[in-house]
Amino acid sequence: MSLVARVLEEGGIPTVVVGSARDIVEECGVARFLFSDFPLGNPCGVPYDRAMQREIAGMALDLLDGARMARTTVQTPFVWNASDDSWREGYARVDDANREALRRAGEERRRNQAAGGS
Repeated sequence: MSLVARVLEEGGIPTVVVGSARDIVEECGVARFLFSDFPLGNPCGVPYDRAMQREIAGMALDLLDGARMARTTVQTPFVWNASDDSWREGYARVDDANREALRRAGEERRRNQAAGGS
């Protein structure tokens, strides 16, 4: 997405990248980046938290309008879980404690997809 944003910018189309992989996006040198310190795949907020998602979308539009220098990064003020920020410790970790549960969840997801579900 970052590279697409750079091509669009070169064509005169302003962009804002909303993302959670700060090191990668900043390395690509996008013009405007709204960073959310959330698990990958969730840069617009906690699922079903519409108020947070609206605020993040608003921040992205404000950044589009208000950034005055190249390679501007703004961080959202939100936290993934205010009472427990341990998601970092276990994010994307597979070990003996969760391997079987993850395998079953993956099989169920594949069955749902094959059946036309989500």
